[in-house]
Amino acid sequence: MPRKRKLLAQLSALQSSSSFPQINALEDLNATPAGDSTPKSSKYFVTEKKNSSQLEGDFFNQPCVSLAKSFLGQILVRRLPDGRELWGRIVETEAYLGGEDEASHSKGGKQTQRNAAMFMSPGTLYVYQIYGIYFCMNVSSQGEGAAVLLRSLEPLQGLDAMRELRRNSRKAPTKLLKDWQLCNGPSKLCQAFGIDKAFDQRDLTRDCDIWMVPGQDLPGEQDVVATTRIGIGNRGEWAQKPLRFYLRGNKFVSVVDKKVEREMAARGHFSCS
Repeated sequence: MPRKRKLLAQLSALQSSSSFPQINALEDLNATPAGDSTPKSSKYFVTEKKNSSQLEGDFFNQPCVSLAKSFLGQILVRRLPDGRELWGRIVETEAYLGGEDEASHSKGGKQTQRNAAMFMSPGTLYVYQIYGIYFCMNVSSQGEGAAVLLRSLEPLQGLDAMRELRRNSRKAPTKLLKDWQLCNGPSKLCQAFGIDKAFDQRDLTRDCDIWMVPGQDLPGEQDVVATTRIGIGNRGEWAQKPLRFYLRGNKFVSVVDKKVEREMAARGHFSCS
């Protein structure tokens, strides 16, 4: 696809201007590069990277809804323990506005050990577990207890490693996952990027294992669909608020809202396909 080739070309340009090592998808996930005595990083001991293209604190320090939209088109980077890097373009997010939001883990302004990251500085990861098995990843924003859920990514680099991580996270062997199936959901993207509870409270602006870089093909307002969030249950009016945002026409989005897209087309936001 022309757009895919364009994204990959831009990705290659980003890498060539930084210190990022290239991915070798044939290396074993658990291998350690020869002569590398660097200790494994943790949320308590991280090394600041020298990377001029990395998104910094000012980007994350914006209101929750604004950040959720601004994430679209940006690139999430994950460095595995063996040095390989996984790259994915953010194509779907959800905003959770803090104390007033009945669907938020911080509703009522209540801070707990579990949701502490939601009250930390913008750019802090909030990772929680669902069903005792799966993980979801959020990023704190402006606003007390506000954060953005990363719902779906478009895989750009390291797809073989993503497949291996997804396969290792499953109880039973399954057929080879297609590209669009790797990260089209909040728990799937955590599996594909090797994200678990150990990433809770990490700072995206300083961590050496996970960060974001600017996307080179950012969407305009006409490319963004705003609709209701998914799986929040009975939360009254909050279940109907348009706080989920995704890139229209992107096949890596988890759930498409055709009704809202038709309504936007009728209002002239974009042509109906």
